Amino acid sequence: MNADTRGFAGVVGAAVACVLSAFFCKTAQAGALYGINHTHWAINRFSVDGQPAYDVVGPYQRGGGGWGYSPPARWVPGMTVRVDWETGVAYADDNPGFADWPKYLEWKKWLDAQKRHLSKLVPVPNYTGQKVCGLTVHFLPCDELQVTTSCLAYGSSDYPIKTALHLPEPTSCPQ
Repeated sequence: MNADTRGFAGVVGAAVACVLSAFFCKTAQAGALYGINHTHWAINRFSVDGQPAYDVVGPYQRGGGGWGYSPPARWVPGMTVRVDWETGVAYADDNPGFADWPKYLEWKKWLDAQKRHLSKLVPVPNYTGQKVCGLTVHFLPCDELQVTTSCLAYGSSDYPIKTALHLPEPTSCPQ
């Protein structure tokens, strides 16, 4: 192979890589990252594929917030996202204050012991042909999750996840 042929092959290879990259790696327009919490625990923080949401999501509430989450432009079968999250006590009404420092430290130790760090791969439903507005994560009892890329508001008649916001906490979870 002479220098001209190698140069041409390099240009063709680069062009093919650009086309394949645009076809397979293109992302959808950036959107919001939200959470809907169907549990009695607070979602202290969460992220999707490393992209953080910014606010705590209280029990039986919506929140999270975050801008710039972009799912791939094309859905593929078997597509998942990784959700990392921390749960904890939602309302600490029994805070003893700082006057009795040892008592406060004991309370803080108890509070921190309630926190759990979790991670799960979650299947992404097919969004082919649909407008994509980021991602909404539904936090369900027993550390189950559901996600949607829907632009509709939770609770609207066409929203794809119909799970009630207030779900009873089961006495035990499947292992």
